[in-house]
Amino acid sequence: HMLIRDMSMSTIDPTARIEDGAVIGEGTSIGPYCIIGRHAVIGANCKLIGHVHVTAQTTIGAGCTIYPFVSLGTPPQSLSYRGELTRLEIGEGCTIRESVTMNAGTVAGGGITRVGDRGYFMNCSHVGHDCQVGNDVIFATSATLGGHCEIGDFVFIGGLSAVHQFTRIGPQVMVGGVCGVRGDVIPFGLVNGQYARLEGLNIVGMKRRKFTRERLATLRSFYQKLFHGPGMFAERLSEVQALACTDPAIAEILTFIGDGKHRALCLPDGQRDKH
Repeated sequence: HMLIRDMSMSTIDPTARIEDGAVIGEGTSIGPYCIIGRHAVIGANCKLIGHVHVTAQTTIGAGCTIYPFVSLGTPPQSLSYRGELTRLEIGEGCTIRESVTMNAGTVAGGGITRVGDRGYFMNCSHVGHDCQVGNDVIFATSATLGGHCEIGDFVFIGGLSAVHQFTRIGPQVMVGGVCGVRGDVIPFGLVNGQYARLEGLNIVGMKRRKFTRERLATLRSFYQKLFHGPGMFAERLSEVQALACTDPAIAEILTFIGDGKHRALCLPDGQRDKH
């Protein structure tokens, strides 16, 4: 039978279908016509409003609110998938709005899709298989991740934007609306355009994170030297390595660039993307 940690504290609508083996946390409400699979684990004080579908080995952290027609743990949209039981992990305090889809992982990709805490996923946004999504993200309407993407903390992805598979987006990035993101985006970057180009630093987000005026000036100077200085990009990248010790954010950007694997680096207009 399903395991309910405290029946008196959990409310389950009689029209919901919960398979034997599912775990429902204390204080969680399961609304009308929800379908919860046998391997699902739903944390305490969650609210599944209605028509929510949870399958595969999906775990949902405490305090999440999930709106109608959301589908979590559904099979990866990958031609390599052969029906294996794989995982989706969602952190605490997430808001998942109508018609959001988050797929379980693939065996080849590690078998797990991870979503952090306190994410806000607006209607019709999508997290593809094997993605790793950080904390405090905001995905606007129809923001879409291909498989194997890595998304840092405090990232905002604008409406109708799509991120190519295997792409990395660093922490505190702002992606504008209606963007196709085909290259890795440095931490603190601001990208925009039909095919996303780097437009500068996410100054608004950094101010919200309490960056001082002095730090912002240091980072702006570094950004100008790296992306708009004279000579080839590789030469400029080599020259600014010495600035890593001047600010932790600069060190984070340089480490991110050094860790690149699958995708070229998203650069400003007029510059060719670099591996």
